[in-house]
Amino acid sequence: MAIPHAVSGDLVKVHPAAESLPGMFSTAIVKGAHLEVIRVVLPAGKAFPEHRVAGEVTVQCIKGVFEFRAHGRTQTLADGDMLFLAAHEPHELLAIQDAAAIVTISLNGTSA
Repeated sequence: MAIPHAVSGDLVKVHPAAESLPGMFSTAIVKGAHLEVIRVVLPAGKAFPEHRVAGEVTVQCIKGVFEFRAHGRTQTLADGDMLFLAAHEPHELLAIQDAAAIVTISLNGTSA
């Protein structure tokens, strides 16, 4: 069964309570013609391996701590931190603590 995406006008709660984080999973929240929004949830020590996407990306940590690797450097993202990544830039994400992030991907010029 497919997980339904939010539709125009839907209210979506994205900030998980710390105690609920271990039971949560990564999921696409919105997928439109030009935009995809994903809640990425990783337990401590787990990684989203190096990859690249065709669109521009923002990553906003909403809970926990991540290490984000791109452009030959590693940066730490904690609650409330956000970064921007250019299209086609290789990157990876590692959870230092149980963590959740909102990832927004521009699908302009990509095959969605």
